[in-house]
Amino acid sequence: MERVGTVSEIASLWARVLEKAKLMLNDQNVYEAFFASSYIDHFEGGTAFVVVNSGLAANLLDAKYKNLLEQAMLEASGTNFELRFITEDEVKEEPAPQEKKAVFFKDAVLNPNFNFQNFVVGPSNREAYQASLMVARSPGKLYNPLLIYGGSGLGKTHLLQAIGNSLRGSFSNLRVLYITAADFVDEYVNYVRGQKDGESLSSFFKNSIDVFLVDDIQFLVGKSGTMEMFFVIFSALYAQGKQIVITSDQHPNQLDGLDERLKTRFIAGLTLDVKAPDLLTSEEILRSRIAADGLDVNDFEPEVITFLAKRFSSSIRELEEALNRLLFYTINIKPSKHIDLALASEAIQGLIQVQEDESKLSDSKIISTVADYYSLTPSQITGKIRTSQIAMARHIAMYLMRSLLDDPFQKIGKALGGKDHATVMNGVQKVEKALKSDPEMQAAIRELTAKLKK
Repeated sequence: MERVGTVSEIASLWARVLEKAKLMLNDQNVYEAFFASSYIDHFEGGTAFVVVNSGLAANLLDAKYKNLLEQAMLEASGTNFELRFITEDEVKEEPAPQEKKAVFFKDAVLNPNFNFQNFVVGPSNREAYQASLMVARSPGKLYNPLLIYGGSGLGKTHLLQAIGNSLRGSFSNLRVLYITAADFVDEYVNYVRGQKDGESLSSFFKNSIDVFLVDDIQFLVGKSGTMEMFFVIFSALYAQGKQIVITSDQHPNQLDGLDERLKTRFIAGLTLDVKAPDLLTSEEILRSRIAADGLDVNDFEPEVITFLAKRFSSSIRELEEALNRLLFYTINIKPSKHIDLALASEAIQGLIQVQEDESKLSDSKIISTVADYYSLTPSQITGKIRTSQIAMARHIAMYLMRSLLDDPFQKIGKALGGKDHATVMNGVQKVEKALKSDPEMQAAIRELTAKLKK
């Protein structure tokens, strides 16, 4: 079905046709009975469909007056249209235009390997596991929002996706979205650039999402427009009783640069931390991963499990990396069904060397230690955010690189994200000046130096 011009233009065209027809016809009664109430409904190709008031009128106009009206139409429009006469009962109803909906987060998926059954529970993560399990059993009822925070590689993503997989298995009607904060930033940027037509981003969440799972919320820090949109979406979902679960590498109050309104919303529910696993939990994680790979844990001497757990217990990710290295070595480099301590030590020697290198005093170690001391991330110190806390930590890192490593200002600037010579010199001088009279600065430098020289 096509339309030629706007509705008013078509009505005006047919009015001119009728005026011409009226003059040609020269019979007022016939005109009023058969012509006056007619109108063009639509065009299809070169045919105009004219609605008349009865079947008799349609037959009469087609048989006796069609040529007259088509001539009038030609004079009024300059186009040689064919006319077809129909009644209102025959009018084709043009379907209402479908609202165009933008496709948001089309690549969002849940990893089916992350579930509650294969999550190893210990003292370091028990509360976070229990809260996640309860959210998966009763979404939107108990802990909303639930926020889980802790360092990298401690199982936060596993718990977050386990919630999503469990909900999809138990509540098939719930619409679950798992994304990272970085995904949200990318989608928001594309949205404001006009690359998403139709439905707004906030409407998408309001109309299409029942459970919102967001990983690594710290990536929103410093992005004011994105944080504003996230606040709007968060508030709308919360008001609707939709379940929200968030992970972060730090407690919200320690995320310098995060919108204060978001901090308030995040801690209004339940906030729990996860820590590095203890020795027993680390050993159990290794046994679980070995079994998941279809291997017999009895092929590994108990000393091997303990050795790996002690050496790589700072995060689950490190444990898995060490185990993967061991399995690769004993399958491809030095095949062996039985794995003893000597073979394990040989297999992961490269990882041990990396650990030892990282333990040596270096620019990266100073940045990481200062970041940890002030509950920041290394990327915040090397980035461009200039809030007072981050700026102070950055200046202290500059000072320590200069005083402990005797780094040139240019090298320090490069390590800190490309700061210029003058910026580094100014930062070092600020710390030196503060050390003369500021007890807090003196204590911070003393404690940090002690940590770095261990």
